[in-house]
Amino acid sequence: MRELTMQEIAYVAGGNGSCSAEGNTYIGIADTSTVGEDIINIYEGLVAATSYIIERVANAF
Repeated sequence: MRELTMQEIAYVAGGNGSCSAEGNTYIGIADTSTVGEDIINIYEGLVAATSYIIERVANAF
């Protein structure tokens, strides 16, 4: 296992984001709930597309 660089330490320790009395930010994103919802929507879209492809292939046989 290697040692972390100073840039990696700053990233892990929150150097790219900040925490203050006004609110938390994560790499410049103040409202992370929408990021989570976007990731869930992307995942559900991929699942739907995969299901559609599997159904089309199965019906072809």
